[in-house]
Amino acid sequence: MKKYIVCICSGTTCFVMGSAELQTLADHLPPELKDRVEIRFSHCLGLCNDRNFSRAPFVTIEGEPMGGATIPAIIERLGKLVSGNA
Repeated sequence: MKKYIVCICSGTTCFVMGSAELQTLADHLPPELKDRVEIRFSHCLGLCNDRNFSRAPFVTIEGEPMGGATIPAIIERLGKLVSGNA
């Protein structure tokens, strides 16, 4: 079974802008995603310096950046990946 990798930026800007809450992602995953997701943390993803991406907090899901990340948005994206509707 494929595990999907979510990397949460915990750099200062992202932490202040909401990644502190994102660190509880595992507690919010629905049962069908719990065994399918690996959560990692990065000191800094460096995405806040690139104007092509929205705003902090940043995560990557399978290497794809997501700006302005929220727990519901991450779960929605993961659901689409798992179901093949990405």
